[in-house]
Amino acid sequence: MIRALSAALLLASSTAASAQVVAPAPAAAPRASSVEGLEPQLTMIFDTWMKQTHVPGLVYGVVKDGKLVLVRGLGVQDVASGKPVTPDSLFRIASMSKAFTAMAILKLRDEDRLSLDAPAERYVPEMRGWTYPSADSRRIRVADLLHHTAGFVEDNPWGDRQQPLPEAAFSAMLKSGVPFAQAPGQRMEYSNLGYATLGRIVSNVSGVRYQDYIRREIMAPLGMTTTGYDVLNGPQDVRALGYRWQDDAWVREPDMADGAFGAMGGVQTSANDYWRWVAFLLSGWPARDGAEAGPIKRATVREIVEGANFVSTVDKASASGRMCRVATAYGMGWSVVNDCDVGRIVSHSGGYPGYGSIVMMLPEAGVGVFAFANRTYAGPSKPVLEVLYQLRQAGLADERALPVSTDLARAYDIARDVWKRGDPARAPLANNVALDRDLARRRKDIVELKERVGACRTDAPITPISAMEGTFTWTCANGNVAGRVQRAPTPSLSLQVLSFTAAE
Repeated sequence: MIRALSAALLLASSTAASAQVVAPAPAAAPRASSVEGLEPQLTMIFDTWMKQTHVPGLVYGVVKDGKLVLVRGLGVQDVASGKPVTPDSLFRIASMSKAFTAMAILKLRDEDRLSLDAPAERYVPEMRGWTYPSADSRRIRVADLLHHTAGFVEDNPWGDRQQPLPEAAFSAMLKSGVPFAQAPGQRMEYSNLGYATLGRIVSNVSGVRYQDYIRREIMAPLGMTTTGYDVLNGPQDVRALGYRWQDDAWVREPDMADGAFGAMGGVQTSANDYWRWVAFLLSGWPARDGAEAGPIKRATVREIVEGANFVSTVDKASASGRMCRVATAYGMGWSVVNDCDVGRIVSHSGGYPGYGSIVMMLPEAGVGVFAFANRTYAGPSKPVLEVLYQLRQAGLADERALPVSTDLARAYDIARDVWKRGDPARAPLANNVALDRDLARRRKDIVELKERVGACRTDAPITPISAMEGTFTWTCANGNVAGRVQRAPTPSLSLQVLSFTAAE
């Protein structure tokens, strides 16, 4: 029941109209001391997009360092009554629901109740006896369903209308088999059917209905008290009703009941609930010591960025307006996008009759932005991407600095001593160093570089690349020196790289 954008087009709007709106700001955002300080500018981005794409209502939120630091409702949740959207308004978020399904599968994997490498038919008996596209096709694995590599055809037009399918009808569909677009494991092709099948796996393995498992094991522990699947039997006064734009007017979309396809797109939530999910996911970074605080392990959360290596690329305008090539891979319920302006984005869109939504996270910065709208397929990808860019430009979404490990600090002290004394033999060098360039030549290199740059200040901090590698730049009388140290993969500290070069 959901119109999720393809991975290659994830950051584009879901409609032709929305693809043309919200031109990226040509200038960098002013430096701000807090996200709240940027609120007028960020709200204007969404307000402009809403007017140009005929969206009746929208709510957006910014999550930073485990807190909802900004949330705003815009427009109306009900056209007839004019009731405004608030942070408590409930929106269907369509394919953003897939992230809960993927996390449930990973949680069951962690508990040794299923294997990602196992044939899916082990957990869904109705899949046994399927006719595959070739005699040498492998059986669909659970991981294939997670990554959309099961060989099913892309099914947004069809899948968007399967939400209320009864469980018995879904069982009959699975038992009768499905046609294949290609053999499993050949390429990524987005499949709502695949995620509905994952929902059936969750039900069969856990012994409880999929929706009940998600609420009990994930949503409730996170405090998501108003989030669920049954939109018709829940509170109606806070629902953002869904509309389509037709003949220059908003037309009410019929509501669809929850059913067997809820695992691919059935979640209804509010901004005041959803931010808790985003904050939990972002809390998986960085890897660290300390007690686990969530319903799923941090290491498991970090798996969502592990794509299936079917990377797609597209040339598109970045948030700053410049054209660049964007690479995307589908992870486990998420698309992972390398954007030219804001770096690695972990994202998923959602589209549905009456609704459009998007969430984008910068895990290394601890920042996420999400937005829900109540117009058919009006995914607010463009404004959310621009907001991320504005936050980055304002210094409010900088990636966390890597800590300098004890051994890296020792390696840097060794580099300073080698420079001071001009003798690389004083360092604990790995056996490759002298073989790559003999030590006599290395001594001469240091002498020549010192003559060229003059006296240097060597008190600049080292910039870690990892716990075992770092770079540094020293300011000298006649220029700069760029250096690099890298440990060898041996228990005792030895350097496989120790370099000094003239920096421009």
